Amino acid sequence: MKVTAKAGREDIAVVYIADMGRGRMVEFVESLEPPIPRSRKWVIIISTLYGCPVECRICDAGRSYRGKLTARDMISQIDYIVRRRYPDGRVPVEKFKVQFARMGEPAFNRSVLEVLERLPTLYDAPGLIPAVSTIAPEGSGDFFDRLADIRRRLYPRRFQLQFSIHTTDEELRNWLMPTSKWSLARIAQYGDGFYEEGGRKITLNFALAEGVPVDADVLLDHFSPERFAVKVTPVNPTLQAMLNGIVSTRIDPVNECGTVKALGEAGYDVIVSVGEPEENSIGSNCGQYISGYIEAGCTVEGSYTYRLVRGSGSDEAGRPDSLPAKQRPPG
Repeated sequence: MKVTAKAGREDIAVVYIADMGRGRMVEFVESLEPPIPRSRKWVIIISTLYGCPVECRICDAGRSYRGKLTARDMISQIDYIVRRRYPDGRVPVEKFKVQFARMGEPAFNRSVLEVLERLPTLYDAPGLIPAVSTIAPEGSGDFFDRLADIRRRLYPRRFQLQFSIHTTDEELRNWLMPTSKWSLARIAQYGDGFYEEGGRKITLNFALAEGVPVDADVLLDHFSPERFAVKVTPVNPTLQAMLNGIVSTRIDPVNECGTVKALGEAGYDVIVSVGEPEENSIGSNCGQYISGYIEAGCTVEGSYTYRLVRGSGSDEAGRPDSLPAKQRPPG
């Protein structure tokens, strides 16, 4: 793996772009949650596929698909970031989250399971929390059976499983994520068996968009608030969201919108995850993909404005003065 460029701010988030050989490019991220210091929470977000075959309507990583990363290639992303900060492999972080969510649906790559098996042996990291974010594609039952076994053996209290649902309207859900996937009932059945008393609740993720319903009563028909929590985020300003006319619902972390209030009244723990606006400019948020954006030749308001710093040896972060002229899409 050769890191060829990066963009971002060391105190918020940095996106790394790497060449894995034969023209296959990958992106991975490290991020903080200001004002929480790195010693308390640090997140690494890695790619599991070269692009993604699903082509979700709000995600820029689905423009092309060139296959699966090996376990070694996934570990190399983690190791690059860890060794920059902690060369001896000792990670003294209270919550050290490694999230399989940058590019690709992890359930399409069984090597993700190998990485999860090996991860506890790679670093001295008592705060390690693996996180798998998935749409639960059809035909992935074997993957999830083994995932549950790994969680029971290696991460009984420190594992985060997140299902990307986005809407309780099945027709719209199929449009947003155009591939065969588990029904809400099947996700609930699996989640009930996956959950362990005293462990982390399973997260149901919704990127809230105008005209895209999230009905608390529908969720209650399937998901127990004792075992499932709900996470709501804005729709990040991606090229695909713009092209598909998807407008994010405004989420105020202080003044609850109607959806957040209804979910709370239904008994769910509701995580309102808005994040730093600067992350959209960096391109580090979920669904964003700097390389795909550059190739597309379009502009997205509020996104991808940090310049890329070329070369793996530079420690200078890209500042928000736009992409260099030779890369800037016509606007």
